[in-house]
Amino acid sequence: MIGMLEHTLFLQGYEVPIILLVVVVVFLFGAKKIPDLARSVGRARGEFARGKDEYEKEREAGKKEPSEREKLEQAAKSLGLPVEGKSDEELREAVKKALEKPSS
Repeated sequence: MIGMLEHTLFLQGYEVPIILLVVVVVFLFGAKKIPDLARSVGRARGEFARGKDEYEKEREAGKKEPSEREKLEQAAKSLGLPVEGKSDEELREAVKKALEKPSS
């Protein structure tokens, strides 16, 4: 029972650094400035989270858009052209020629 009580009362040796950090913050900023400091830290954290979310959304949107090569292959396949073993430039030329041919 005593061991369990000790475990819940102390943070396994981290209580001294935490207490020192709190004391240093109080001395550096003063007791009146701590709420303002906490508010500023909260705002900064929220802004960071919004920026992170925006970055992840842009990254996901970039994944969904097909690459130039995929667009070329899709165009060539829709025209019935073979795509294997051809470079991007060869595919562009083949698609261009297929589009320039008059349909009968």
